[in-house]
Amino acid sequence: MPSATPNPASPRIVLGVAGGIAAYKSVELLRRLRDAGYFVSPVLTPDATRFVGAVTFSALASEPARVSLFNDASTPIPHTYLGQHADLIIVAPATAHLIARYAMGLADDLLGATLLASRAPVLLCPAMHTEMWEQPSVQENLALLRRRGVMVLEPAVGHLAGGDEGAGRLVEPEAIVALTQRILEGYRGVLSGRRLLISAGGTSEALDPVRVVTNRSTGRQGHALAEVAARLGADVTLVTSSSHDLALDVRRRVRVVSFETTAQLASVMFEEFAVHDAAIMAAAVADFTFARADHKLKKDAGLPVLTPIPTTDIVSELAIRRRKGQVVVAFAAETRDVEANAATKLRAKGVDLLVANDVSVPGVGFAGADNEVVIMGRDGSVERLSRRSKEAVSEEILIKVASLLSQGVS
Repeated sequence: MPSATPNPASPRIVLGVAGGIAAYKSVELLRRLRDAGYFVSPVLTPDATRFVGAVTFSALASEPARVSLFNDASTPIPHTYLGQHADLIIVAPATAHLIARYAMGLADDLLGATLLASRAPVLLCPAMHTEMWEQPSVQENLALLRRRGVMVLEPAVGHLAGGDEGAGRLVEPEAIVALTQRILEGYRGVLSGRRLLISAGGTSEALDPVRVVTNRSTGRQGHALAEVAARLGADVTLVTSSSHDLALDVRRRVRVVSFETTAQLASVMFEEFAVHDAAIMAAAVADFTFARADHKLKKDAGLPVLTPIPTTDIVSELAIRRRKGQVVVAFAAETRDVEANAATKLRAKGVDLLVANDVSVPGVGFAGADNEVVIMGRDGSVERLSRRSKEAVSEEILIKVASLLSQGVS
């Protein structure tokens, strides 16, 4: 018989059960989690009890199952108690309705409130009919949750309710338990255990103590890359010149290093690259610097003579310095012939991936919240991403980086 007495040494799992026919599998999942030594607290939505009774979960769990935000004699505020004490929250099955409510931040039942009241990792195990699983709204909600750091164990293909077959079947309990163990050991996504070096913002090259030559980069795409990479489990070093108001969550392992000039950026990138698995050069780097005057240049002194001095080609140097298994990603901000210029740059720089965009298009590129890019690979692959948020663009780039790292490509 499972013990109802809490074991402080046992990882504590909140097992959320939403209202789908696959709720019957959650009983077996609960049993397996208890057999693995975890302290499991079941939380059922009211609809879940239409399929499986709370008494069944209470009989197998570490403590009685909860259904309501209210009338819990064991604790006056059950959602904060559960959320604060959880080492992991699993929702199995996660229905389309539960996923949508979670994406919107709704807290109108105990499970929704618990999800919002916790900083613990969250694993969603969706289960629904194929037509629902393939709905763009469902996939967009899941993409949003993934960018926030939620892990998703996608459903299997097989028999569904009503005699149908297709994608949407809840994965078997043993697969969920296996992933649970990995998460409790530190796994957070496809970049878990990886170290990423990301640059952001524009360089500033001084002409005199007052004036600089710079560019329009705000660093927003680089900051989005850092945020999403951390949510996918990476340890991130962000090298940025930007003071953009996108707040970086330091709890998510983002280390920030500042720079102003191309020379400073090059110095940091070369030093840091040796201890990182991948470098993503999202910063907009000046091609030239200038001999800096030691005093402010005066208009009445006539036109100053400005001699451009080529800067270090940071991306090319990173590609040369990389060791086996390291990945280098470059960006190309273009205003015409985007793909042709990007293909030329990809070959010249020797990088693994090149992300190009047309910064002359209104609403994308510099300063905007959205981007529209083409991602080219050294292997000849070309993927065009339609206009979407910079966080969504980041996710697509980082999934490709994760794939290259797993292959040991260099």
